[in-house]
Amino acid sequence: MAIAKIEKAVWREYFDRVSKASEGKNVELEVDALEIGSQIELEWVPLMGLLYDPRGDVLAVMVEGLDHMIRRPQTVFVDMTGSALTSVEVIDADQVRHIIRLRDPLMLPAPG
Repeated sequence: MAIAKIEKAVWREYFDRVSKASEGKNVELEVDALEIGSQIELEWVPLMGLLYDPRGDVLAVMVEGLDHMIRRPQTVFVDMTGSALTSVEVIDADQVRHIIRLRDPLMLPAPG
């Protein structure tokens, strides 16, 4: 397992690649903040995609029936096993951690 930081300049293209490869993958979303503690927001639901909008500075975690919006994301870390994505951690401007775990590791295509 290797943890890597993804630079903000490539978030949009990175999450586009993840979205294309993620169709039908089940995810769990945990939100961790000082005020609320650690809470599971989504538990093993099919992921429709991850989308970063630089104009609105928002990262959307899209699943059936719900979109979880991460406003003003500051840092993105990914956990990889080889070329397989196992989780994404996003820290927003309020220092809230949003942890997206994939039940089955996601094999990412090489950057185009």
